[in-house]
Amino acid sequence: MCFKQKNIGILLIFMSLFLVSGAKEVFAKKIKKQNVLLIFTDDHRYSGVHALGHQQVKTPNIDALATNGIAFTNAYLMGSFSGATCVPSRAMLHTGRQLFHLKGEGHFIPEDQTTIGERFNEAGYNTQMVGKWHQDNNSLVRSFDSGSTVMGRGLYLTDHFRMPLWDWDKEAKFSNDDAYLLVYDENGNTVRRALTKEDKRGPTGTEEDGPHTSEIFADKAINYIESYKEKDPFFMYLAFHAPHDPRQAPQKYRDMYPADSIQLPPSYMPQHPFDNGHMVLRDEALAPWPRTPEVARQHLADYYAIITHLDAQIGRVITALKESGQYENTLIVFAGDSGLAVGCHGLIGKQSVYDEDGVHVPFIISGANGAEKGKRIDALTYTYDIFPTICDLTNLSIPESVDGKSLVPVIKGEKKQVRDYTYHAYRQHQRAYRKGDYKLIEFVRAKDFSKQKGEFVSGSRVTLLFNIKNDPWETTNLSFLPEYEEVLKVMRIEMKEKAVELGDYKEHIDYAYDFWDFY
Repeated sequence: MCFKQKNIGILLIFMSLFLVSGAKEVFAKKIKKQNVLLIFTDDHRYSGVHALGHQQVKTPNIDALATNGIAFTNAYLMGSFSGATCVPSRAMLHTGRQLFHLKGEGHFIPEDQTTIGERFNEAGYNTQMVGKWHQDNNSLVRSFDSGSTVMGRGLYLTDHFRMPLWDWDKEAKFSNDDAYLLVYDENGNTVRRALTKEDKRGPTGTEEDGPHTSEIFADKAINYIESYKEKDPFFMYLAFHAPHDPRQAPQKYRDMYPADSIQLPPSYMPQHPFDNGHMVLRDEALAPWPRTPEVARQHLADYYAIITHLDAQIGRVITALKESGQYENTLIVFAGDSGLAVGCHGLIGKQSVYDEDGVHVPFIISGANGAEKGKRIDALTYTYDIFPTICDLTNLSIPESVDGKSLVPVIKGEKKQVRDYTYHAYRQHQRAYRKGDYKLIEFVRAKDFSKQKGEFVSGSRVTLLFNIKNDPWETTNLSFLPEYEEVLKVMRIEMKEKAVELGDYKEHIDYAYDFWDFY
């Protein structure tokens, strides 16, 4: 009897060990860390994705990300204190901090602000960056284990076919002497060459001279994915320069968009109706005044062509994930850094707080997230909410330095919104407040400064009120109509309150002029 009991006891121990071991294996599979691929594009407005804006632009690969994941229809850039809106946009993405909590205009990320790359590095991920970086060198190298083909470190030829590049430098030097171009030799092979004094600013390059930036960055991302053999997961930040101007694309893509076939958007205007405070700058000099229908159509045709070429390169990266067996375990996040006017409201650039013209951006989460396919979420969100959302989706704690809000409660259906308004700023001349169906934009005439002029005054005191639900292209100003008097009054009061809450005043921000001094 004792022998039988002993055998039963041993059997039970073995069964327990087997069950525990099996449970551990199942649990290990459940918590297997996902790779993360964060794709960030440049000057890519919301309607620059066909599946989102339903415009003529062809984006089958980005559309597929939306079809297989979640698209956020109300994602926004908070704003900028610089005409180079991509600087604060990227700072907000990488730090998860709102505009008024950045260091200056966002060029520099202090060490006490944890970057998204640092957070994933701490969690055991191999972190890799490819492409454009617009912050300081030290924040770049502390954020990633490795990188390839870095751009934006001080030399710029305004040419997608002749883009100065750097190899990864863990010492953060990225000196001008180390910059190079990728060009084709007489046999059509891609080779490196140093920059020379003869390399003047463009755009003068063509597809005969060398590969396009979108092709270069996609190639480097593909090389990393195909050669990746580590047990630990990877976090890759893939930052394309397209569709930022100059809007160059190979002829094959340009041929897809004859200018005379392009439909102008509802907000097309030949000229902006008043001085918005920053009408004379590089972006607006890309087209003559007035922006005739012919001029606007050509700019849109070029914009669509470079986007479709970009989309093809993104498609190649996704294919590499699939062929390497990594796709099923990779969370793919796609977003743009700012909107772009390209003829809307008579503007060409992104230096405004209109939706498509400046702040409305695409934001898609796809791949290994277990989300409903093809889901559309209208929750209000900012670029700086992407960081905490990715952390939440991958079961990482969110750093204390992050201001943003995770959208996971919205994704899971636990909440409809994590925000009930958005607030936007552009330099000292423009502020916007969006709540419910309405959006208020206030413009002021304010002081400004340039090296050429010294101090001067620009801008106009104008109020705009739009029903953003019925009028998403912002074409009909309601502010002067008696029936909207109460709406306008409430929106103005609340906008001032939010300014104080967010820290939008000169005693708090590191900027020479304060919008509220001129309002």
